[in-house]
Amino acid sequence: MKVTLLGTGDAIGTPKIGCKCAACADALRGGRSRRMRFSVLLESDEDEGRVLIDTSPDLRWQLLKKDIASVDGVIWTHAHYDHYAGFGDFHRVQSHVDVYALKETMDYILNYLYFLNPVRHDVNAYEPFEIAGMEFTLFKVNHPPAQAAGVLVTNGQKRLVITSDTNQDIPARSLELMRDADLMLADAIMPPGYNISKHMNAEEAVALAERLGAKDLLLTHLAHLYPPHEIALKKWPLGHDMMEIIL
Repeated sequence: MKVTLLGTGDAIGTPKIGCKCAACADALRGGRSRRMRFSVLLESDEDEGRVLIDTSPDLRWQLLKKDIASVDGVIWTHAHYDHYAGFGDFHRVQSHVDVYALKETMDYILNYLYFLNPVRHDVNAYEPFEIAGMEFTLFKVNHPPAQAAGVLVTNGQKRLVITSDTNQDIPARSLELMRDADLMLADAIMPPGYNISKHMNAEEAVALAERLGAKDLLLTHLAHLYPPHEIALKKWPLGHDMMEIIL
């Protein structure tokens, strides 16, 4: 399974409009602090297909960068605009895209994206389903006030966990499902010293991964409050846009 971090930024991205901080300055110079909004591309073994986890407002540029004109499915983790608003970029590119989400999330998103007429698949939490040779299980996390789901992906013997946007108060049933991942992509919107009630900071995300026995960890959904990327890497395992991982 090939995992590509199409976008590793938070809702505003980096550079933040009007900001002159060190990370934003690095982003404006073209450094790895430049972060589009969150999306992940998964490509199954044996070239069976491609699945998007969330559709960033920057999706058009992300698809162009990866030279992708179609996918086998889209999974939405929750109904915050930075995780679904770019789906409109499939307009006149790919018709009737298969989309998957928990029912409340799906109801909200399709009220906005109705004009694209995607093929709707309501998913129940903790019940596995298959797309393009990969098995997916959505599990509940805690990202108030939205209904939000993390994603477990299995392909062959490999296990990928995407926490989605969440704080540390993840239900026990979800924590059991998240154990022993080969790779965990964890929401870590800010470095230690900052706290926001509906997200984890880097220290909290690292502690979660260690507690659950993740073999590898990448932090994502990152704000501009981190130091510039190459400096921040000395302390935290940050992902960057267009980073590719083979599991």
